[in-house]
Amino acid sequence: CTLLCANVLLAQTEFIVGNLKYQVTSSNPPEVSVGKDNLAITTANIPATVTYQGTTYSVTSIGFGAFANCSSLTSVTIPNSVTSIGDAAFRNCSSLTSITIPNSVTSIGGAAFSYCSSLTSVTLSNNITELPNYYENGYYYGLFEGCSSLTSVTIPNSVTTIGNSAFSYCSSLTSVTI
Repeated sequence: CTLLCANVLLAQTEFIVGNLKYQVTSSNPPEVSVGKDNLAITTANIPATVTYQGTTYSVTSIGFGAFANCSSLTSVTIPNSVTSIGDAAFRNCSSLTSITIPNSVTSIGGAAFSYCSSLTSVTLSNNITELPNYYENGYYYGLFEGCSSLTSVTIPNSVTTIGNSAFSYCSSLTSVTI
């Protein structure tokens, strides 16, 4: 019971520092994911570590839907401590214009950037192996689906799989380098 109760409490530990919500993912070592519902921000400078109630946590991921539907978000800085970006993490961030994904990131969730209609530039990590899609309500959403301002993409050598609809509805896309 003690182990089960500790895991339940850990899974429910959320806190806010600065303008970002965090979800504790591990207590040993202390790690957090950027949590859901970060809607009222224009700039997200994600730190490598965050301190809450005397504990310093490493920020290792950006969780499912962390910034989804944040129409005012224009820029994001991702530290090298982040190793994964969850499904739909930046979905429908209509003001986001560019993003650089550091080489520390080894996995990106499906539809992470779908319908970011102002996104013109993406620099992908050299350590990701897949550009996945995301299944929801009977439909597969592509990683960059609906990014109507995206003009060019360079896919690193590490990528071995490109999911369905990865670039569908990218009406300005004129160059893909693989």
